[in-house]
Amino acid sequence: MRRTKEDAEKTRLKIIEAALTLFSRNGYSNTTLAMIGTEAGYSRGPIYWHFKNKEDLFQAVLAYSQEPLEQLVAQARNGELLPLATIERFVTRWFDLLVEDAWFRQSFEILLNKTEMTEAVSATLKRERKLTRSMISTLQELLLAAQEEGAIPQSQPAEQLALMVYTQLMGITQSWLFAPRLFNLSKQRRFFAERLLVAIQQP
Repeated sequence: MRRTKEDAEKTRLKIIEAALTLFSRNGYSNTTLAMIGTEAGYSRGPIYWHFKNKEDLFQAVLAYSQEPLEQLVAQARNGELLPLATIERFVTRWFDLLVEDAWFRQSFEILLNKTEMTEAVSATLKRERKLTRSMISTLQELLLAAQEEGAIPQSQPAEQLALMVYTQLMGITQSWLFAPRLFNLSKQRRFFAERLLVAIQQP
């Protein structure tokens, strides 16, 4: 029985990985379950065994590929480091994941550049908006704590600073994915991280 469960999980992950590749390459609308089956080396039968439909698979793909991001948010909440050091780790790790983790990078490619925001993916959008709110809330709490400790000035509301950090991260991410030749993120990630940190510490 254990072997059967292990095989089923391997099949499920292989389908998710194939879907991740095709969604990031072709987009949601231009990718069919038949194409995913071919990429994974299966018929559509195993796909329907594990997933109700294409949107269900789409949600699973993003949940799987964004696990590092959710872990990053959870890590930022655990109070292991001082608030400012936690923000620095969050920002630095975000760029490191983009450069070094192909699946993490593909999840943003799919969402930002390859998906039409329609009713067909409404459940996925709801999940992504919830994750966005969680990230901004976490950053806001950290910034407020840093202000209370005197690590950063209190001249700007923590809420606005959190939104600035988030939108800067997303803006750099989307710009690089849309036009990779515009700049070398691998070489410039430290620069971007340092400038963001400088920005939140300005009076």
